[in-house]
Amino acid sequence: MDNYVRIAVDAMGGDNAPAAVVQGCVDALAQDSGIYIFLTGDEQQIKALLSGKKYDESRLEIVHASEVITNDEHPAFAIKKKRDSSMVIAQRLVREGKADAFLSAGSTGAVLVGGQVLIGRIRGIQRPALAPLMPTLQGVSLLIDCGANVDAKPSNLVQFAQMGSIYMEYYVGIKNPRVAILNIGTEEAKGNDLVRQTYPLLKECSGINFIGSIEARDIPAGKADVIVCDAFAGNVALKMYEGSAIAIMSLLKKTLTKSLKTKIGAALIYKDLKSDLKEYDASAYGGAPLLGLKGLVVKAHGSAEAKEIRIAITQAANFVRKDITGKISAAVGSSQTAEESDAQ
Repeated sequence: MDNYVRIAVDAMGGDNAPAAVVQGCVDALAQDSGIYIFLTGDEQQIKALLSGKKYDESRLEIVHASEVITNDEHPAFAIKKKRDSSMVIAQRLVREGKADAFLSAGSTGAVLVGGQVLIGRIRGIQRPALAPLMPTLQGVSLLIDCGANVDAKPSNLVQFAQMGSIYMEYYVGIKNPRVAILNIGTEEAKGNDLVRQTYPLLKECSGINFIGSIEARDIPAGKADVIVCDAFAGNVALKMYEGSAIAIMSLLKKTLTKSLKTKIGAALIYKDLKSDLKEYDASAYGGAPLLGLKGLVVKAHGSAEAKEIRIAITQAANFVRKDITGKISAAVGSSQTAEESDAQ
């Protein structure tokens, strides 16, 4: 097992669990011969879903869990009380060093709380940040933070910029990634107190390529590689991004099917259109890593199907192989304890 990247997958988390999660794991094993999966959840259900499927049984281990954390439960309470839940058991495997990464499509709040409580922050990291890749006209951009820190400090955002830059350079492969802060205008004097206080700190921060402010409308154009913000603004931007994509696709479908003329046109451009839209499919980029923890935590979309689970598992494996956590620890972490950094 030492030669594999070991990934603990919460089989019971997500709208389509456990069927989509189990199928995604099977598909990931077929695609990547260098991974080993711990599948945590109801053993009977998982075995029934695996029955008849062809996969390398030597690289998949079922770890029984008698409980499930739902979206309706208070995250901190659920993590504390449901110690035999599929999510807690999977994260515990990472904490104990038995797994290199954790993946779940379940409750975002519970994933975030569990990641901090059970796995823990890198020494010196003030706050971990949820960082999804978003498709743009130039490739992808990283939105950090989009869900972990609604009330952030300027120093938190500076660390987000540093962690995001490392992720984009060493995982995505963008040299000297452009960093921008999400704002209501491009002028330095604009923004709320958090943005105005953070802006000069980012300008002075060595090791990042800060280009100034970015408005939300410029994100899809790919004008920055790393977009820094607090979780409130980030989550609003992300949800608007997703909703706009759905609306545009609906409008496009309506236009291309409303008459014989448009149907003929649709048939002529179908292959090219499908190829172009595939590049703008957010599900093709897997889940969102929670950067800043001692072990990798990846949150997949709650409605993830098997394809997205497979991609997220592959994403997690490559993250571990490229030692992104180690690079963040070396560049951003410090000899401070987490408690000491909190006081800053």
